[in-house]
Amino acid sequence: MTIILGIDPGSRITGYGVIKKEGRKLTYLGSGCIKAYSGNKEDDFSLRLQTIFAGISELILQFSPELFAIEQVFMGVNPGGALKLGQARGAAIVAATNKGLPVAEYSARQIKKSVVGTGAADKEQVQHMVKSILKLPGMPQADAADALAVALCHAHSHDTLEKMAGQVNKIVRGRLR
Repeated sequence: MTIILGIDPGSRITGYGVIKKEGRKLTYLGSGCIKAYSGNKEDDFSLRLQTIFAGISELILQFSPELFAIEQVFMGVNPGGALKLGQARGAAIVAATNKGLPVAEYSARQIKKSVVGTGAADKEQVQHMVKSILKLPGMPQADAADALAVALCHAHSHDTLEKMAGQVNKIVRGRLR
């Protein structure tokens, strides 16, 4: 059994999703959002980063994940926004590494392809597939669905890496004989 914490980083809202992987079975454990922005334009950005760090740290204590996965920064039109997003990711990653968790990073295209089957999927398609895969009773909020998609992507990638490692071990053992 492995518990995976997936993060959809944001400087205003950071989504999180937690799943349990037992063999091929994936089970929903929890999801939601860390709201780091109060809506006040005078908001101190450093306090947002502290809120993200504290929120992720609390989730790690609550769910005790063994694996941590986060979406990479997408370089859009707004460089200032990308910088803030990178800092929000940094706060989340430091929270994970402070607790000894290995960090895996995936692009938005990798995540969408893993969950929906196409890297060009829209948010509604991701929400629908996350709901379907995890057999959720309702549609998860968009940021939480994205975070659950990150966790699902890592679960699928982790399976592939384990299989590849097993094949490499067989080859190495065969050559050592």
